[in-house]
Order: sequence, then structure tokens, then C-alpha cells
Amino acid sequence: YPTWKRTLTRRDREAQMKRFCKAQAIQRRLEEIEVTFRELEQQGIKLEKLLRDEGGTPADQKTQWMNQLLYLVQKKNSLMSEESDLMIAVQELKLEEQQCQLDQKLRGYMNKEESLKTPEDRVAEQEILVQLLDVVNKRNVLIHIQEEKRLSEL
Repeated sequence: YPTWKRTLTRRDREAQMKRFCKAQAIQRRLEEIEVTFRELEQQGIKLEKLLRDEGGTPADQKTQWMNQLLYLVQKKNSLMSEESDLMIAVQELKLEEQQCQLDQKLRGYMNKEESLKTPEDRVAEQEILVQLLDVVNKRNVLIHIQEEKRLSEL
């Protein structure tokens, strides 16, 4: 193996490990969000029961409960937004992994001497290029979605 091939292989492995670590971190955060959702839901149920059974409670107590309920709804909405961002990041990681695999396949075909390529090799190379373009376009759509979301939140 020439040095440049070893370097490319090492870089591919490093990139793959980074994607794996990022995917694990995203998964952990999604699980934390799910647990927090359940806790917020339980708190919301308690507050809702207090508000429904208010009877002769003072108005300032009702206002305090309403404020707490609104805070819980706001927190839940922010968690849902974060969860949406994480799901986009998961899709982006999958596409990044797919792009890396296609790059490696394409590199294999491109490194082959042109005179040694069979017609099947040329067709496969073109198919990989089309697939690679499709993956890049999908990643572009994800970036566009993230940008629109960011702008709408502003």
C-alpha cells in the first residue's frame, strides 16, 4: 500500500469513529429528552388537576399554577425543537456515512487504469456518481431545512 492509501484509510476510519461517537451522543440526548418529556407530562397532569379542582383557592394561587403550567408547555416546546434538530442530525450522519462509502467505491474505480476498466466498471462508476450526487443533494436539503428552521425561530 502506498503511503497515500494508508493515509486515506486512516482518515476514513477516524471520520467513521467521529460519526459513531456523535451518533451515540445524539442517542443519549434523545433518551434524556424522552425522560424529561415524561417528567414534564406528570408535572402538567398534577397542575391541571389542581386547576380543575381549584374550588375556593385564592386567585393568586390559580395564577401561580397557570404560570407553572405555561412554563412546562414552553419547556416541552423547546425540547421538541431540540429533538427535531437531533433527528435532522441523525439523518445527516447517515447521509455522511453513505457519502463516505460511495467515495471509497468511486476512488477504487478511479484508481483503476482507464485501459483496464471493463464496460461494467464504467457503468458502475457512473452509477456511483449518480448515487453520490443524490446523497449530496439530500444533505443540501437537510441544511436548507435547518436554515429555514433557524430563521423561523428568530
